[in-house]
Amino acid sequence: MTTLHVIAHSPFGDERLHSCLRLLGSEDAVLLCGDAVYALLPGSEPLRLLEQAQLIGRLYALEEDIHARAIASSLATTVDYPGFVALSLHHDKVNSWL
Repeated sequence: MTTLHVIAHSPFGDERLHSCLRLLGSEDAVLLCGDAVYALLPGSEPLRLLEQAQLIGRLYALEEDIHARAIASSLATTVDYPGFVALSLHHDKVNSWL
């Protein structure tokens, strides 16, 4: 059973991202939105964790939030809101890390 993990909170304020990465299944995906896209800042500890998690093809960031925060990343695939919906339908479950 695959899960799309949705994280919206800054990775610098709590441990949600770290906890999520520890629980990820091999076919699960992560969508960063809101302040969670700050995890993609170059040289940051959250980015290092994401790189270590080897999420190639399974890490997504909401395009609107990436642009709003002027973040560029080749690690995450950007998706718009219809893409977010498509990811939600593609996975068996969606887990929002509130």
